[in-house]
Amino acid sequence: MEKLTRDIFLLGIISFFADASSETIMPVLPFFIAALGGGGLALGAIAGIGDGIASLSKIFSGTFSDRMGKRKIFIASGYSLSAVAKISFPLSSQWWHLVFLRGIERIGKGVRGAPRDALIGDLYKERRGEAYGIHRALDTAGAVVGSFLAFFLFWLLKVEIKTILIIAAIIAFFAIPPIFFVREIKFIRKKEKGEISSGLKKFTAIASLFSFGNFSYMFLLWRIGGDFSYEKISYAILAYALFNIVYASLAPYFGKLSDKIGRKIVIILGYIAFTFLCFGFIFLPNFTGILFYLLTILLFMAYGIFFALVEGNQKAFVSDLSKYKGTGQGIFQASIGMATIPANLIAGILWDTMPELTFLYGAILSLIAAILLSSLDIEKS
Repeated sequence: MEKLTRDIFLLGIISFFADASSETIMPVLPFFIAALGGGGLALGAIAGIGDGIASLSKIFSGTFSDRMGKRKIFIASGYSLSAVAKISFPLSSQWWHLVFLRGIERIGKGVRGAPRDALIGDLYKERRGEAYGIHRALDTAGAVVGSFLAFFLFWLLKVEIKTILIIAAIIAFFAIPPIFFVREIKFIRKKEKGEISSGLKKFTAIASLFSFGNFSYMFLLWRIGGDFSYEKISYAILAYALFNIVYASLAPYFGKLSDKIGRKIVIILGYIAFTFLCFGFIFLPNFTGILFYLLTILLFMAYGIFFALVEGNQKAFVSDLSKYKGTGQGIFQASIGMATIPANLIAGILWDTMPELTFLYGAILSLIAAILLSSLDIEKS
């Protein structure tokens, strides 16, 4: 049996600090946007354009890491750029400033993402799904810490959102030192034709269709934020922390499950889970009092299950389907990243028209993606 070395745990620790930083920001960011005067379209632009622009960097970083036979230089550069960009968030005085600043931060994520995920694929074969699951679990453990930190600072200490953003930016720098202790897998790439398998092309197309309807978590927080009162914002942050707990707890299990029963089945279940999640958010405002809070808990638990089923296993499936994993991860992550631009802009426009339409849109596309993935024969390269 293949041994899981310290490298996967180091990569997990790196992601722990990076996500602790990001997830301290993320639950308060939609309400910061609202405070700056942003509506649904603003939310969609900030959520989608930054990720879309950053997705282009994933192609280059993944391909160049394959050509150079090195991953760590891209990983270090990406985490450093993101940390520096986050410092500027609280300086924003208009919502459109965050379109630019979040784009820079997401470019850092794009630069590091594909090479890091490719390195995990380089390091492990037999237990690849489990390795991705462990990484996602540590990554999301940081998210749990970050989201609870945001709740603690906002609800208990009554810290202003701008100050929370500064604290989060400082945490991001702790992700950088452990990178230098990760083992590099060096190799020489030979130029070959037909590097992208047909299976990867098919899966990327379907996953991109799903991402076209997979709008930002920020719309979920706005849905339960209601009138954006202090209490509702605090509850939204707490619900987001619950999502991260469920995600972190289940990611390793679903990674191991995909090693046994196949990635495709597990990913299809994730797409279907998102469908039901969207329908739940359509009817959420029909409930009041304790029923509203109970349903919100169930929906954010479902959101955690969806992420645990899909996030790590999609990346593991891409590694399965790729000979050159940096290139494969780059193309895949760029494609689904570009899909987030129209996904969030459309979601924002629909939100400003009628919020229920945003969730109906996501439900329909996720169901179509699940049906398409189940009907296609996708083989490993």
